[in-house]
Amino acid sequence: MHIAFFNRSFYPDTAATGQLLTELCERLTQQHNCRISVVAGVPLLPAGGAGSKMQGQRLVERQDYHGMTILRARGTRFSKQRFSGRFSNYVSYFLSACYAGLKLERPDVVVALTDPPIIGLAAYLAARHFRVPLVMSYQDIFPEAARLLEDFHSETVNRALQAVNCFLVRKAERSIALGETMRKRLIEGKGAPPERVVVIPGWADCQDIVPMPKQNAFAHTHDLAEKFIVMHSGNIGLSQGLDVLVKAAARLQVVPEIVIVLVGEGVKKAALEEQTRALGLQNVRFLPYAPKERLTESFASADVFIVSLKKGLSGIIVPSKLYGILAAGRPYVAAVEEDCEVTAITRQYDCGLLATLGDPADLAEKILTLYNDRAMAERLGRNARQAALQFDRRPQVEKYFALFQQLAKTK
Repeated sequence: MHIAFFNRSFYPDTAATGQLLTELCERLTQQHNCRISVVAGVPLLPAGGAGSKMQGQRLVERQDYHGMTILRARGTRFSKQRFSGRFSNYVSYFLSACYAGLKLERPDVVVALTDPPIIGLAAYLAARHFRVPLVMSYQDIFPEAARLLEDFHSETVNRALQAVNCFLVRKAERSIALGETMRKRLIEGKGAPPERVVVIPGWADCQDIVPMPKQNAFAHTHDLAEKFIVMHSGNIGLSQGLDVLVKAAARLQVVPEIVIVLVGEGVKKAALEEQTRALGLQNVRFLPYAPKERLTESFASADVFIVSLKKGLSGIIVPSKLYGILAAGRPYVAAVEEDCEVTAITRQYDCGLLATLGDPADLAEKILTLYNDRAMAERLGRNARQAALQFDRRPQVEKYFALFQQLAKTK
């Protein structure tokens, strides 16, 4: 079975959608003997970074990765700090991807993720061209997610994105949501036919990420072993509202043993670093992304994790970092809305504490609860690992494969 995916981010990019897609494609190839093609963008890595080299200036360049074919569609690479740069990058990649889609060898199924939010149109054109089923795999929903943009708001753009999404859910043979709240939003907000929307949650690999002692090489390298570490790991972007965590850190200065550690990169990192300096905080540290091979050690260095999402984004974005936290067997404090998928998992498996969204005082209080009650923290961590087994990568990939196989047989 030949499956063609469309998404700007793919290996070696570190964006969440790119990592998820890379893992999905690797497993479909290795476990299910699928043939995979990916229409992706040029890796958003510094010049000379691993996997970032492209020869010449061709609009589309073919590469091989672990037996998969990648069609790198070239677009502009302006700074993502401003809307104009992001807009140019997205549109130029989209146009190149439309062209690349016609260069594919005939697939059995075409699948689009949501980076950028209009990439589904390029996948739709390819699916129509080859007369094969289209699947939309929603990692976030637009225009609702556009509320994150702090430098640009346009009703015209929002209306266009709404029209695109409504069109795609009508044309797709299946739409994949990451949770029940997202499924509901696709049906009620986009007009998706309920019988065509399926839920396949995110995952972590419970063999790659396992509980391990805090006393490990990563913790000692970064001087984390002797402190009570409250960690946020992953993208430091627009959706998390991490300024509330920094404000909570200001309240936690009275306990010198508690240190807030933010691991990762993102468009909000510089602003948070400045906020930390302005408040004179000595209990907040920033670390770069941990290499994948050291992820288990990085997660084990934390005593408690933070999972957060801005108000209004429940079901629009699902924090994928939660699944790695569960696999690591660590407790967490979640500052999310009531109908968020994270809330449901927290309550069902009793694996974390829920804090009032946007309230630094309550967030600090919940952190102190776990600091003062280590037995509770250990119990929540054990429950987290048991919950992780329900979101292991292998069964989730099986669901994708079964869906694609069903559609390929009925085309």
